[in-house]
Amino acid sequence: MKKPLRGLLDVSLAGALLGGAVERLAGTCGPFTDVAADAFCPFVLEIFYLGITTGTTATTYDPAANVSRLQMAAFLSRTVDGALRRGGRRGPLDQHWTTKGSSNLGLTTVGAGPELVKSDGADLWVASDNDTVSRVRGSDGRLLETWTAATNAFGVLPAMGKILVGGTTSPGRLYRIEPDKPAGAVTTVATNLGDTPQGLAFDGARVWSANKNSVSIVTPGATIPWSVTTVTAGFGEAFGALYDGANVWITDFAGAIRKLDAAGSVLQTVTVGFNAGVPAFDGANIWVGAGPDSVFVVRASTGALLATLTGNGLNSPFAAAFDGQRVLVTSYLGDSVSLWKAADLTVIGTFGTGGGTHPSGACSDGINFWIALGGSNQLARF
Repeated sequence: MKKPLRGLLDVSLAGALLGGAVERLAGTCGPFTDVAADAFCPFVLEIFYLGITTGTTATTYDPAANVSRLQMAAFLSRTVDGALRRGGRRGPLDQHWTTKGSSNLGLTTVGAGPELVKSDGADLWVASDNDTVSRVRGSDGRLLETWTAATNAFGVLPAMGKILVGGTTSPGRLYRIEPDKPAGAVTTVATNLGDTPQGLAFDGARVWSANKNSVSIVTPGATIPWSVTTVTAGFGEAFGALYDGANVWITDFAGAIRKLDAAGSVLQTVTVGFNAGVPAFDGANIWVGAGPDSVFVVRASTGALLATLTGNGLNSPFAAAFDGQRVLVTSYLGDSVSLWKAADLTVIGTFGTGGGTHPSGACSDGINFWIALGGSNQLARF
């Protein structure tokens, strides 16, 4: 496939320009002497200044040349990268770094044995083994409040202006926190989920929990208890849950990630490694760590397995998180985190979190990654 006019997106408009007009180019456009200082010049300069194209030489753009599929791929890739760098929250804050090692982590002490963590956009919410849920301010990592009575707290879910927490009891429980009210005991909204609920997801109307041998669908109501439907068919030991805007996906320790329909039936099963962990969705693909040392990348729209990533310090991967540009995966036994560039799966590197810290849950607030360090009872800002 070839398209005329390097860098111009409106091909029909470009054709009008080329229709007998190339020989009349007389002005200059930035560094290019073969592009007129006309209505098209700002388009050329924009992609030049953004690094999407540098021209054919230091002074020529060659506007009439064809663009090959390989050149087009390079242009589109650079466009995506530039948009992410400029559009992300880290750019305006001048926070373009990747944290290098445990000595550079910001640390906040939370409840004993922190498990999963989620951001509500401003604060971090982390569930801990000592039946507490901690609220940590995202701007400075200060511990703000602690809620109690969340028996066996594990999964966390900001939704509907509330914070929902799963309790890994048998049968399972779902707790609610009102963030605008003073801290205290959590409110129990359901006590009949499937055994040991772990990952939680929200589809805009209902809460989904991945349980030991089932999936529960909870419908919030004006009164307590909330209605619960539990589906058992097709699940081994469900663990992580996410919603991609169309379907709920559940990871399964048996070595799979499963796409569900609105009733909780399995629509598709994608085979991955055993002990599939907490997944992350980057807007196109699902990332899930599994087995002793692998991360699987699955296209959400089709369920196609795009890549199996190994190396990069992976050692018992537990949870994945996405910050708008990068994917981070925690390695529970490796006391480290591994990062990739989400757009093209390029390895960024692996970075230690400190000996014996056992990083488990992870999330991003769009600026920083936050990692629950189960071995040191801390929340780390990465």
